[in-house]
Amino acid sequence: MALFARTPRAPLEYAKSLWMRGWVLAVMLFLYLPLFVLMAFSFNDSKRNVVWRGFTTKYYAKAWENDQLWDAMLNSLTIAGLATVFSLIIGSMAAVMLWRFRFPLKSAVDGTMSLPIIVPEICLGVAFLVFFSWIGWPSGLPWPFNLTAIVIAHITFCFPFVTMVVRARLATFNREQEEAAKDLGAGEWQAFRDVLVPHIKPALVSGALLAFTLSLDDFVITFFTSTPGTDTFPVLVYSLVKRGVTPDINAASTILIILTVLLTAVALKFQGVKALADAH
Repeated sequence: MALFARTPRAPLEYAKSLWMRGWVLAVMLFLYLPLFVLMAFSFNDSKRNVVWRGFTTKYYAKAWENDQLWDAMLNSLTIAGLATVFSLIIGSMAAVMLWRFRFPLKSAVDGTMSLPIIVPEICLGVAFLVFFSWIGWPSGLPWPFNLTAIVIAHITFCFPFVTMVVRARLATFNREQEEAAKDLGAGEWQAFRDVLVPHIKPALVSGALLAFTLSLDDFVITFFTSTPGTDTFPVLVYSLVKRGVTPDINAASTILIILTVLLTAVALKFQGVKALADAH
């Protein structure tokens, strides 16, 4: 029994641990308390939304009947989904290319690919506005083709983040595993599919979640590239907030938060199930 006894900690070490836990708790409250306040006030029976007047769910019904909110939310989810898929493909291919090959001006390509991460979003938004105006991008297209300009802008903004995450994962890859697979008769594609992809799968999931989140809540780039009928949820909320934050906006925001959390949980659960299946 003595083998399993906990080693007593010194008072200074205990105080340090307690201080660290309190600091982490304070940071978590600072980051997430506004979200809980928003969700709580979505049930507030007051149009002013600054003083609690009672519990009600009528604003969820009001948000459910607001076609403008649902159209904007559908646009946001469509753009985020498309941007995630293409950013994942382009970003992972770019990461493998920069990790595997040597070619002229590699440093310049690497630096240029990092520009969307470094450059302020306002500069990217203005650049996309000028570019699409310069090439005469058509407007008035039917849905979902009217979202193409925003999707292209979001892909350009999101895929460098995927590249960064995948490259960090590739840095821990043992190239001898790939060479061993080739010695056993695997071709280039088979070695890539069966050896390299399973190794970078956690980074692919993380990169996809990051790209989806960045695209879903982006406002600046979307504001400059949107056209009539392509308002996303952040752009619509910004236009509505000018008249004051109302509980129906909080209700719609709460629905979007819950949806995002559920999608993230499903993706992480799927990743854990796949990892457990691969281990067995």
